[in-house]
Amino acid sequence: MKEHIKGANPYLPLWEHIPDGEPRLFTYKGEKRLYVYGSHDTLKDEYCGTDYVVWSAPADDLTDWRFDGVCYKAPDNEPLYAPDVVEKDGVYYMYAAEDRGSRIVVASSESPAGPFRDPVVTELGFDPGVLVDDDGRVYAYWGFTKSWCAELESDMATIKKGTVKENILPHCVCHWNTDTEHADSVFEFFEASSLRKIGGKYVLIYSKRISEAVPELGYEKDTNSYLAYAYSDSPLGGWQYGGILSCNAGEMYKKPDGTNGRAYPNCNNHGSIVDIDGQWYVFYHRKTGENEYSRQGMLEPIDAAVGSDGKVYIGAVTFGEDGEPVKADTAEMTSQGAYVNGVDAYGIFSAGYACCLIPSESGERAYIKPVYEGDSSPVVGIKSGTVVGFKYMQFGSEPPETVTVKTSGMAESGGITVRADSPDGAVIAVLKGGQDTAPLICGITGKRAVYFVFECEDKGRDICAFEWFTFNR
Repeated sequence: MKEHIKGANPYLPLWEHIPDGEPRLFTYKGEKRLYVYGSHDTLKDEYCGTDYVVWSAPADDLTDWRFDGVCYKAPDNEPLYAPDVVEKDGVYYMYAAEDRGSRIVVASSESPAGPFRDPVVTELGFDPGVLVDDDGRVYAYWGFTKSWCAELESDMATIKKGTVKENILPHCVCHWNTDTEHADSVFEFFEASSLRKIGGKYVLIYSKRISEAVPELGYEKDTNSYLAYAYSDSPLGGWQYGGILSCNAGEMYKKPDGTNGRAYPNCNNHGSIVDIDGQWYVFYHRKTGENEYSRQGMLEPIDAAVGSDGKVYIGAVTFGEDGEPVKADTAEMTSQGAYVNGVDAYGIFSAGYACCLIPSESGERAYIKPVYEGDSSPVVGIKSGTVVGFKYMQFGSEPPETVTVKTSGMAESGGITVRADSPDGAVIAVLKGGQDTAPLICGITGKRAVYFVFECEDKGRDICAFEWFTFNR
């Protein structure tokens, strides 16, 4: 009997909405697990919620996530923004962003899952990120359109006198900060500081905001959908720009007028990277729904390397014949997440895992409807020309015989063309009207992308809600 696929991308259940995820690998009671700490989009009409919850997965299987419970609650019932958690000398410290990030406290626990207690107010600011260095010294990073860092005392709360540095990265051009002296069009720091180390280099992951439209990249206006990085030999200065490692706006596509567009509705971004036994991953979040109040955590396997010239490469890294990193491109946004060989095409796959939502012929974009229970979330607002895509499915060595597409409210004149590899790729099946299962026109094997192109004679009406699909042998 077929089962619903779980742990794809988004990696947590489709009813869970945790953006700003800081991944942390901890060994606790002899078990190595990856823990994710982020804000919690539960208020539905504004960012975040009034509690933090913890999810974790075994280090060797990032598709098998476990809910570890509520670990911190807002003492004043005001929203908690993005936190971070580090471990030192067997104690776990959570930097909680109370009252919409205006007050940063540090609470502690003997368990990585909390609960975190006895909060102490710190002098840190918005979106704190903390690094416990190899020598035990502790550094903190924070800022909103202005970047700061400092060393902390052994109490994990007090800033060590004389160590505060400001404007460590040039910030973006925006109306929130009129200081043009420390702004530029390269670093463009916005928020979401997160510190990691790669090969002895200090790497600062952050949200980059592009302050104007970039048509060649498919942006019609400014965007902060990027996670970028800078690197240094010192934790408190000397930063060099690295590049963009992640983007939540999906792939580029060509619009009917020949200009570029982005295949997924972008939103703000926050996340970081983690090394699990030599394999690096980037954690970030995407938009779900019609606003930014139901965001979901995403992950992608990436490469991370330091060249002989001292430059840090993160993302989709190209290596030369001598093994030297040559360049780093932005990591791909996928539906597969930790299923690195592709998601089983013969399981029931929710439309809520779509990584591509190309607008209709009338220019309207469908969206994934937020849900707060169950194994599936539908794509709604589908009109003629809408494309819903998934990267990547694993078909194995033998092609399937049929495809089943579950929709609701399908228009009588509506239809679906299923294509392989690209939105205009080879047609592998066609479904019309109320038909939910159709034979494959041509075989498909191995790891492949799949796109569902919706069509209707009535160009202006909603065609259906797209619930899930599966292939059948």
